[in-house]
Amino acid sequence: MQETSIQTRAERIRDVIRYTSKFKNAAVVIYIDDRIIGTPMFTSHIYDISLIHEAGLRVLLVPGAHTHINEELTEHHIAWEIKNGCRITSEEAMPFIKTAAFEVSNKVMTSLAGKHLTAVIGNWVRARGKGVLDGIDYGTSGEIDKIEDAAINTVLENGFIPIFPCIGWSLAGKPYNISSIQLATQVAMHLHADKLFFLVPDAELSERYFVIPPEIGISSDGCIPAMTIEESDRFLQANKTPKTDAPADNSAQFTHVRSMIHLARTACLQGVTRVHILNSSLEGTLLCEIFSNLGSGTMIYSSNYGKIRPMTREDIAAVLSLMRPFVEKKILLPRSEEQLQNQYNDYVVYELDGAIRACAALHVYEDAQAEIAGVAVDESCTHIGIGPKIIDSLIEKAKARSLKSVFVLTTQTSDWFEKIGFKPDELSTMPQKRRELWSPERGSKLLRLEIPQG
Repeated sequence: MQETSIQTRAERIRDVIRYTSKFKNAAVVIYIDDRIIGTPMFTSHIYDISLIHEAGLRVLLVPGAHTHINEELTEHHIAWEIKNGCRITSEEAMPFIKTAAFEVSNKVMTSLAGKHLTAVIGNWVRARGKGVLDGIDYGTSGEIDKIEDAAINTVLENGFIPIFPCIGWSLAGKPYNISSIQLATQVAMHLHADKLFFLVPDAELSERYFVIPPEIGISSDGCIPAMTIEESDRFLQANKTPKTDAPADNSAQFTHVRSMIHLARTACLQGVTRVHILNSSLEGTLLCEIFSNLGSGTMIYSSNYGKIRPMTREDIAAVLSLMRPFVEKKILLPRSEEQLQNQYNDYVVYELDGAIRACAALHVYEDAQAEIAGVAVDESCTHIGIGPKIIDSLIEKAKARSLKSVFVLTTQTSDWFEKIGFKPDELSTMPQKRRELWSPERGSKLLRLEIPQG
């Protein structure tokens, strides 16, 4: 038990070292919902942002100001309305909107100064008025026209953290109110950021609030840890309206989460590597999302996030480490380093951010049969569909070799294999060479999948 605990802690440390190395000098854009500011959790997130910066990542912050602007306008008895996600006000509101936006940015800057970090609030965003659309005059609401990336890069190269208020300026110096969350997305796309974070209270993509299509993996607590762009499309299709049995107060959050997913898709399609929707009510969520293989929120990513590839000799130590917990639970038979040296050509691995997170082998026998064996998937990755993907890759490999069927021998995972199409079969159907190795003490069951030809 103590050895297993040490192995688990060691793997977590390896993750941190691996991700620190991978994201050194990476651009990370963080949108901070202003409902967090002033709460005890805000201090924790600022501390984590300081650690991220100290780890060598280039941090850019876009604080939202929606709540603060509401309060400022209400205090001065200025009316506004929201149309198509934009705040519509008269010209007299603009000084108060600016006050609220810069007040929020100053609070963030002051908090960072408390961690001995220098931040700069700048006017790096050129904007133009939205004008009149479909008969609606959007007044002081603006669209992002240009982002001054050269000035931003200068700030970053000097080791400072740029902070973007939700104000853009026209060429004539006229201010416009712009969407902070859209600004964060545009900044991430413009700078080709490695990561874009939406740090929002109660941003939970779970079965409690949403309909989750069956092909999208979920964690043990019913949340979505990750989605490809294609899966996010299916999610949006399944959630055009709020879930009927969701909590009654879910409507605003439902709309907000859908908006974030749309923005995440846009960002990924425009070159941002990964977008993360995080619940700001969870302490440490930013660190977990950056420095672990799966994190604590929902990640939306392009399909090249992880890859299946042939195993190499250099992977043997990592594969043995991956298999060890399954050997201890007697799910897998033990393999030695010598065995893997002799059979590594039979194996494929799933590599995620430089780490081996799954493996499986295809051992070919006579009579056009093959065995899928040595299947292991890192426990922290079981809910993002790696297992079926790696099995599918071996089935395609068997099909390319004109094999008639593949089989598995298992003691504890029959249900999982049956779920993906395998059916129970007689042990006598095994190739003679493999039948000689079958152990009655272990009592493995045989399941088979016929491979369609042509």
